[in-house]
Amino acid sequence: MTGSTMTAIKHALQRDIFTPNDERLLGIVNVCKAGKKKKNCFLCATVTTERPVQVKVVKVKKSDKGDFYKRQQTWELRDLTVVDAKDASKENPEFDLHFEKVYKWLASSTAEKNSFISCIWKLNQRYLRKKLEFVNVSSQLLEELPKAEESVPSGESQSVAGGDEDALEEYQELSAREEQDIEGMMEMCEYAVSNAEAFAEKLFKELQVLDGANIQSIMASEKQVNILMKLLDDALAEVDTIEGKLSSYEEMLQSVKDQMDQISQSNRLIQISSTNNGKLLDEIQFLVNYMDLSKGHIRALQEGDLTSPRGIEACISASEALLQCMNVALRPGHDQLSAVTQQQKLFSELRDTFARRLTNHLNNVFVHQGHDQSSTLSQNSAELTLPKHSPLHRDLLRYAKLMEWLKNTQREKYEGLSRTYVDYMNRLYEREIKDFFEIAKIKMAGTSKEAKGKFATLPRKESALKQETESLHGSSGKLTGSTSSLNKLTVQGSNSRRSQSSSLLDMGNMSASDLDVADRTKFDKIFEQVLGELEPLCLAEQDFISKFFKLQQHQTVLPPLAQPETEDTDGSIPSRMPPQADHRHSLSSEKDMVRLMMNKIFQSIEPELNSLIALGDKIDSFHSLYMLVKMSHHVWTAENVDPASFLSTTLGNVLVTVKRNFDKCISGQIKQMEEVKISKKSKVGILPFVTRFEEFAELAETIFRNAERRGDLDKAYVKLIRAVFMNVEKVASESQKTPRDVVMMENFHHIFSTLSRLKISCLDAERREAKHKYTDHLQSYVINSLGQPLEKLNHFFEGVESRVALGVREEEVSYHLAFNKQELRKVIKEYPGKEVKKGLDNLYKKVDKHLCEEESLLQVVWHSMQDEFIRQYKHFEGLIGRCYPGSGITMEFTIQDILEYFSSIAQSH
Repeated sequence: MTGSTMTAIKHALQRDIFTPNDERLLGIVNVCKAGKKKKNCFLCATVTTERPVQVKVVKVKKSDKGDFYKRQQTWELRDLTVVDAKDASKENPEFDLHFEKVYKWLASSTAEKNSFISCIWKLNQRYLRKKLEFVNVSSQLLEELPKAEESVPSGESQSVAGGDEDALEEYQELSAREEQDIEGMMEMCEYAVSNAEAFAEKLFKELQVLDGANIQSIMASEKQVNILMKLLDDALAEVDTIEGKLSSYEEMLQSVKDQMDQISQSNRLIQISSTNNGKLLDEIQFLVNYMDLSKGHIRALQEGDLTSPRGIEACISASEALLQCMNVALRPGHDQLSAVTQQQKLFSELRDTFARRLTNHLNNVFVHQGHDQSSTLSQNSAELTLPKHSPLHRDLLRYAKLMEWLKNTQREKYEGLSRTYVDYMNRLYEREIKDFFEIAKIKMAGTSKEAKGKFATLPRKESALKQETESLHGSSGKLTGSTSSLNKLTVQGSNSRRSQSSSLLDMGNMSASDLDVADRTKFDKIFEQVLGELEPLCLAEQDFISKFFKLQQHQTVLPPLAQPETEDTDGSIPSRMPPQADHRHSLSSEKDMVRLMMNKIFQSIEPELNSLIALGDKIDSFHSLYMLVKMSHHVWTAENVDPASFLSTTLGNVLVTVKRNFDKCISGQIKQMEEVKISKKSKVGILPFVTRFEEFAELAETIFRNAERRGDLDKAYVKLIRAVFMNVEKVASESQKTPRDVVMMENFHHIFSTLSRLKISCLDAERREAKHKYTDHLQSYVINSLGQPLEKLNHFFEGVESRVALGVREEEVSYHLAFNKQELRKVIKEYPGKEVKKGLDNLYKKVDKHLCEEESLLQVVWHSMQDEFIRQYKHFEGLIGRCYPGSGITMEFTIQDILEYFSSIAQSH
């Protein structure tokens, strides 16, 4: 595209597009989009004529329907970030403009591209001064603007020095004011339009006149100029004088400034020194306040009196102060101070010295207190009481805080003291408990001589019992049992029943005559007294250990003395676990530690309790009921306080032994039932094991009257009653002297009466069953017995009923030869009233021989026989009336006669 064409397009664009929008066109380039079909358009660089000046890049496109141009897209020059000319050394018409995105253009010529890029660079330098990146652009195109131009404000639109404006634009449009002035001059001259040369000549002449006037005016003002120059020279001289004074003032101020700087530096150093002194004072005060131990405390630690209350309080205060000093958190660098090191060394020496003094003193206290306590044992030898250790505990608890200090500072000495205490108390309690149980055994057996005889036969049983109980050690299962308090036994029974139950009571090869209610009550009181003495003793010792050794809260390592013990295979001698096993017991709760210490101290309680229980069971197997209730109650009480305590565990283990003895007692009774033998020559009566069950139930209900947990007893009841039922039937079947119905009737009546009287809820079904069996066998016995007095009459009417059953009409039975009226009269004549009464009298005597006196069932059976006899009489009368109507045949005795017979026979006997 030629230069004239481009100039014409530029003028057209200025006129049609930019002038209406108050914009000036400063640069233009003919371009098309790179890589696409060529659609020519123009990129124009413009500025606004109004302030503030805005610089834009406008894309102008020629309309397809005409020769006019239109704006297609506009960008602000401040949004332009990069101008990429593609190649600075070779001619390349392509270039990129980076606005919000990259626009790739292809100019019509490289010259137009370079001219446009140069225009953009100049506009940026003049109006925006922003950091715009020009890539691959020749440095010749990016020339610096002249100094004079740089001083012009960016908002001015006037021309600038150096001719840059002429170079920037070839055409400059007249402003509105210039147009008005030209129009005014042309209106003053009539031929300004018709004769331009004359108008120009006129203007030239006027310009010359104005120049001459200006020269004359300048020459006329030369004198004033000289005066002005002289004034300026004087002003300059005065300025020099003032500058000299200012220089001297400046030198003085500089000196003052230097002095002030020195003062400021001195003040800063003084402030730093003061700050350092303050920090040093804080550190010294910190060390003095937290690492200084008073002389009184040092003296108390070194030689304080550990026997008097005042001396103990002084030692406690001193030890707490020492511990606080040793545990103070030192600040960084303190450990490098020699004074701090010396003080720490002093603290360590004081700690070791006091720990040694305290350990030796407490060891002596343990030994002396143990000897003093053992010397008083003989005073309580006759009483069933355990010595109280509250004075010892009260004296030692004064050292509780010192023990806590020892635990936190000298763990080894603390464990050594714990071991010493446990060893001494173990020996002391072992002697006391052994003597205590010996007294209990003597009182339980009645006399010391009798006790010796019983103890002589005890070891074999105790050995077996010990092996059983040792197999249960460590069991964590829950133990069942009653939790009621034991009431005194008030069972009353006849001498005959007691003699019948002697074989059951003689479980320990002792005579049953020696055992009565008073004996069992005595045993109950002794056993309760033993448990009542042991419980407070164990609880007081456990409470003391927790307080004295401070074992209530934190997790601690198990001390050597509290390691579990293992038993040899023969269950005889306990041995301590090897030291290597200590490491396997890493951490345990302090409750476990207390319990293990208690196990060591009271290791003799459980064997002694088992021995006492074995003796009580040997004396009377029924003692297991008392022991079951008592032990269950004490176990329940101990578990409510602390389920994992030593007392709870020990009593639980002993409860297992008691429960075993109770089960053995039940099994022994069942075995005796199975082995019972009856006499073939005498009547059976109430079986011995039925009487024993009654005695057992009465005793158990008295003992378990207020029991909250009767599970064991209810299970035992069910086992016993089923065995009783089974063996009653067995004996009744084997009985030769007494009819089976009588044995069943009497014994089940006795069982029913016992269960009804005792009201045992778990045996309600068995009570109903016993009543049913008693009723059935009573009816059976009555029917079988009554068949004999009227035997022929019974046979006759049985024949009549058989004919009727075969289909013979009742009124036709009399026509049969064997059952005619004559035969009936013959049979009736054989049973006159006198013979009937004689037969009934013989029957009464026979029944009296069958029944025993204890159950008093004779009148009941006799009354039932009367009812059954009358029922049979009415039945016979009814058959006579139906089968022999109008015959006038009747029995030779009436119902009234029957009642008189039965009444007179009963009264006569």
